[in-house]
Amino acid sequence: MVAKIKQGDQVKVIKGRDRGAEGKVLRVLSNGRIIVEGVQIVKKHVRATREGQESGIISTEAPIDRSNVMLIDPESGKPTRVGVHVKEEVRDGKVKRVRTRYAKKSGKEIA
Repeated sequence: MVAKIKQGDQVKVIKGRDRGAEGKVLRVLSNGRIIVEGVQIVKKHVRATREGQESGIISTEAPIDRSNVMLIDPESGKPTRVGVHVKEEVRDGKVKRVRTRYAKKSGKEIA
């Protein structure tokens, strides 16, 4: 199964307290959540565990559900849904199914 949202994609938040914010996907977690740059900033209280390490309050990005974001179409710059094209290609003498993502608004393939 091809992931509809991958690390490095530009996305727009469509639900939640950060609605309307845009950012790059930093990580995709296995439980269906993603970490987006500059979105869902939380403050974390950290204790110094070793000598030389400082304690204090650190701002960091928290994960949000991937259903709360939409991929930004690279052509139009607007949020779009993502579809999957399945093509059959011959590689090394074998027929392989190749799945590619495409933007449903423009129909263009997403790298």
